[in-house]
Amino acid sequence: MSPETAVAAARPPRAARWRRAALWGLLIVLLTVAQALLVFLVLQYEDQRAQDRTDAVAGAVADEARHSFTRSVQALQLLVWTERPGDSVAPPGAWLADAGALLRERAEIVRIERRDAGFRITDLVQAPAYAGLFGPVSREAQSNEAEAACATARRSAAPTYSRSYFTPLPGGQGLEVIDLCLPRAGAAGEQVLATLSLAAVLEAALAADPTRSHEVMFVESDGARLARAGRVRGAGIYRAERVVDLPGGALQLRADSAEVRPHLIPNLSLALVVGLSIALMALVLLLARDVRRRAAAETRLAEALALRKAMEDSLVTGLRARDLDGRITYVNPAFCRMVGFSADELLGAAQPPYWPPEHAREYEARQADRRSTQPPADARGAHETVFMRKSGERFPVVIYEAPLVDSAGRHTGWMSAAVDITEQRRVEDLSRQQQERLQATARLATVGEMASLLSHELNQPLAAIASYATGSLNLLEAPEALSEDREMLRQAVARIAEQAERAGRTIKSVHDFVRRREQAREALSVALLVDAVLPLVRLQARKSGTRVDVELPSPPPRVWADRTMIEQVLLNLTRNAIQAMESEATPLARRVLGIRVQASRAGWVEFDVSDAGPGIDPAVAARLFTPFFTTRSEGMGLGLSLCRTVIEQHGGALDFDTGPGGTTFRFTLRAAS
Repeated sequence: MSPETAVAAARPPRAARWRRAALWGLLIVLLTVAQALLVFLVLQYEDQRAQDRTDAVAGAVADEARHSFTRSVQALQLLVWTERPGDSVAPPGAWLADAGALLRERAEIVRIERRDAGFRITDLVQAPAYAGLFGPVSREAQSNEAEAACATARRSAAPTYSRSYFTPLPGGQGLEVIDLCLPRAGAAGEQVLATLSLAAVLEAALAADPTRSHEVMFVESDGARLARAGRVRGAGIYRAERVVDLPGGALQLRADSAEVRPHLIPNLSLALVVGLSIALMALVLLLARDVRRRAAAETRLAEALALRKAMEDSLVTGLRARDLDGRITYVNPAFCRMVGFSADELLGAAQPPYWPPEHAREYEARQADRRSTQPPADARGAHETVFMRKSGERFPVVIYEAPLVDSAGRHTGWMSAAVDITEQRRVEDLSRQQQERLQATARLATVGEMASLLSHELNQPLAAIASYATGSLNLLEAPEALSEDREMLRQAVARIAEQAERAGRTIKSVHDFVRRREQAREALSVALLVDAVLPLVRLQARKSGTRVDVELPSPPPRVWADRTMIEQVLLNLTRNAIQAMESEATPLARRVLGIRVQASRAGWVEFDVSDAGPGIDPAVAARLFTPFFTTRSEGMGLGLSLCRTVIEQHGGALDFDTGPGGTTFRFTLRAAS
């Protein structure tokens, strides 16, 4: 054979060479793509870090600005509280001196005014640096925002900020300012008005950005800039916005970083990674020869493994082999899928991870007992046990086990077949599902009850609205008496608004109750709860000639409750008490509705609603809290059932005492500390 023929015979086929070259070329392409992807991800990471820094600066500056506004409110409140009511008799310079000291202390406050009930300026102090403020345009011409803020402050009896506005300064410049209005305590209609510079607030808030690498500004909703601060100008690439909530409004703050997009290789770490990647590509080329030598052996091994894997994958029963010490030496894929653990996690484990911890000792004892005996070669056995999946789920299995014997006839372990019998327990699951359906049905019944209750409970506020509206129309039809009854008309309209709000709260509370969401509970005075329902109670009591007797301790205790739902409980109980005395068995002189509140024991407050009716029949009393049970033809039988549910949700208890002389319903609520 010639040398050329020998070389050609030893050379792999052309197709195989091209295939191998294509694979190596693909590997190099993948490494290149991975390198490019790494650079891209690093650039993305640096870009995200810059954005995160901008977000952090925006959040910190917004918090600092919010704190600055809060401190201004506190400082102005201190100025107001230090005044004596009727400050007209105080030394004329005392208030001006205190206000001047406040201006020197708070650089963002540029002007403080004291205004009377007619919103006229009685005293003012202005920072020397802003002496020309409201010079080009008078203060009266720019008082619309301040008047609106003061009107809100008087209604809420709390400090209120106005919307920001621009006021010109001499020399063609201007200043974006915002007004803070505080009603004066003890002086009806008087208020103190402070004007704050938004630019000064931003300058003070920039202390939260120690690098001073951002431009911060207050902007309008459309992006128009109101005020800015910072030594640098933002590049417009990394921006973040936050909302600064204020009493009465909000401001939108924007932070604009001066940073630009990162370079192609932004840091030394990436340069090192790129160099190492190039070295790795060279190493891959050097390893090519070794891979080629291993290819033949791997091909033969792959064929053998493929045959074995095909046989193992065709099984649906889990196979497991253990040695005499109980360590797992083999598992098939079906067993791994059954327990959720990989073969690497199972092989060699002294204590299998699929043993439930609560059964571990029992399984160890059973395994030790099996090791202490020498089974016959043809021994077979089956037992039921419980395994645990990797997710923690327990499931029943049946284990069929036989001795594992080697070619020399020695007993080397145990071979087991595991069958998941979860499907056999499906009947139990069906029973559980039936129970869940019953619970869902009960839930739907509750929804129906709440829907009926909504129409039931809205009758009173709607009736009150109709009564007040009728009275208001009667007053409006008499023009000659309108001036005299103006206050009565105002009160009637106010009552209509209150009852409309009450109806809305009733709908929301019942909606929340049906959805079983957490109620909006708060610390409430019992006097507030009783006073809220007394107008409706007295309205119904007058129709039947019933006298209402209220007894509250002094000072009234506070309870932790949902206001609307407790008011509904009081309304239901008082309504039932009044209706119990409307029969002829109770003369007018004895028709007294009693509402009494007292501290029952440590941490609890007791509410009593009593009547002087004929009492409750024992047969009726046994079903009194059953939904849809009622003794009245027009009733729905939902009131007392809801009352007990609401009180129990609050952690209290609802009960009653009855007799020939009347009935008393009492419930308890947890006292607010």
